[in-house]
Amino acid sequence: MSTAALKRWAKGLMRDVHAIAGAARDPRTPWYAKALALAITAYALSPIDLIPDFIPILGLLDDLIIVPLGIALALRLIPSEVMAEHRARSAAIASTTGVAGTVIIVAIWFGGIALTAWLGYRYVSS
Repeated sequence: MSTAALKRWAKGLMRDVHAIAGAARDPRTPWYAKALALAITAYALSPIDLIPDFIPILGLLDDLIIVPLGIALALRLIPSEVMAEHRARSAAIASTTGVAGTVIIVAIWFGGIALTAWLGYRYVSS
């Protein structure tokens, strides 16, 4: 695979992540597809990884496996007419995320961690 083809694939992948995020808010999308779409979008756009990128090979391998598989599954669960509409919208919008988007995603991750810790504490203390 050439460098240009790899860049096109990566750009298409980011476009699909943005389209899936839009489709997750669409009322025509089933709830289970919305849940998966939100989870994979949060993971793909999050600066926090399951395995940190500084770990040789494994750090990048999780991004290369989890994100494309999650996107492929979400694409199968979301109705095709909804995805086509949101792909067209996301292609028109710049695919960069700003500082506000990063802050929101980090806040969501910290909120999830705090909720998990609180629930774990309640479970252990009872």
